[in-house]
Amino acid sequence: MFDRIARVYDLMNSVMTAGMHHRWRERAADLSRIAAGGRALDVATGTGDLALALARRAGREGEVVACDFAEAMLELARRKPLPAGAAPVRFEWANALELPYDDGAFDAVTVGFGARNFADLPGGLGEMARVVRPGGRVVILEITTPQRPPLSAFFRLWFDRLVPALGRLAGDSDAYSYLPSSVRRFPAPRELAATMADVGLSDIGYLLTAGGIIAIHHGTVPAR
Repeated sequence: MFDRIARVYDLMNSVMTAGMHHRWRERAADLSRIAAGGRALDVATGTGDLALALARRAGREGEVVACDFAEAMLELARRKPLPAGAAPVRFEWANALELPYDDGAFDAVTVGFGARNFADLPGGLGEMARVVRPGGRVVILEITTPQRPPLSAFFRLWFDRLVPALGRLAGDSDAYSYLPSSVRRFPAPRELAATMADVGLSDIGYLLTAGGIIAIHHGTVPAR
């Protein structure tokens, strides 16, 4: 499915969020606390926008690895220009549930709008935590369901009706019907924070933005 929608993915993101998704990715990159010269991993990178945000922060002396299992997404990510002064980014195929990286290999690991697609959420988060060094960060950027009106009513209208309609116009109604259903299945912010704690992360926090539609969780890998 993700290979199928790759050609419209960036455009649909911009339409569905009025372009705000770039700002949310920048905030997630900030919360990773990746510093100049650091090494970061972006899991389920899609077309690579969060990876490029990390690369700007890591600088020329740093390194960013970005992985996904959708080759068509990776092909588009590789075509995007690297920002001036950014770290090199290596885009490669990988399964988020079996990351091919050593324990403690990165200073930070992020996932943007991909965690709700993990077939095994605790398994995927555990893998992310495993490859981060002690003291490093895990950051999860995701859509969540607002609970308070009037935004909750608008969200249901937008996600349950308008997003699938946009998907039909883009030529893939199934994929954009999957999107709202995947959001509904995903844990609420407190539950996701609890899952992060269950896989061994500490100092867990999260912020809600866009009126409660977007949640950005962050946690630290404790000393082993």
